[in-house]
Amino acid sequence: MAQSMKLLILLPALLLLLLVPVQGARPPAARSKKCAASSVSVEQANTGEKAGYDPVFEVAVRNTCGCAVRGVYLRSEGFASSVAVDPRLFRREGRDYLVGDGRRIEPASAVRFRYAWDRAFRMTAAAVHDDCS
Repeated sequence: MAQSMKLLILLPALLLLLLVPVQGARPPAARSKKCAASSVSVEQANTGEKAGYDPVFEVAVRNTCGCAVRGVYLRSEGFASSVAVDPRLFRREGRDYLVGDGRRIEPASAVRFRYAWDRAFRMTAAAVHDDCS
């Protein structure tokens, strides 16, 4: 009877220890998680400003991954702008557009640029390299 009582007390305590993660430890799946193009969101907003007759749009390319990313490329068929876009922020390279000179974008951070045209262009993340360790 006394031994079964000890087991009833010890068993929940042992289970609790197994369920509580060690501080700083991550499950294997989290350690091996990589950032994909889907980890980059592209948000556009009409600023309300005009460049001639064209509305000005502000684009925010945001890293939603838990790791820093670099070498972010966007795809935007037919992209054009009636105002100059800073090439350090957004420039054509081959078929796609390189964001932020290819530099690191920290988690939850964004690279922003503006362009002007008669309509907003669809932009989607095409490629990204992660700096997950």
